[in-house]
Amino acid sequence: MKQQRHGSIRTLLETSTVTNQDDLRKKLAKLGFIVTQATLSRDIHELRIYKGPNGYALPSTVVEEDDEDPGIKETLENFGLKVRQAQNLLVVITTTGSAQPIAAALDYEDWPEVIGTIAGDDTVLVICKDSKEAGTLKARMEGMIG
Repeated sequence: MKQQRHGSIRTLLETSTVTNQDDLRKKLAKLGFIVTQATLSRDIHELRIYKGPNGYALPSTVVEEDDEDPGIKETLENFGLKVRQAQNLLVVITTTGSAQPIAAALDYEDWPEVIGTIAGDDTVLVICKDSKEAGTLKARMEGMIG
């Protein structure tokens, strides 16, 4: 089912304009795939889909699986702007519409410092265990932002 859904997502992105996750969810539903936002976020991360000026698009190059943190590194490099710390919280400022993929990539990495994430449109709130771990994570993320 997952492979079929991924194939349908690829086809949709190659043949039509998809401007946001809700648009993608509705188009998938018309094809018989009923998915939650969480599943869609995981699919976007796994397929390395990015949001460009005309909506969601597939990457043009294949990312090596051996790369260190390829998902979050590539996502932050392309869409991350700044990381701010307030005690045990980090606020990641992103380009417009890119908070969801960054939050999904952070969740997917399952780093021990991260308790959870909340994404808006252009900001991600990252909740860490304590301020020391937030500082460590901030430095790591700043090194990935292009």
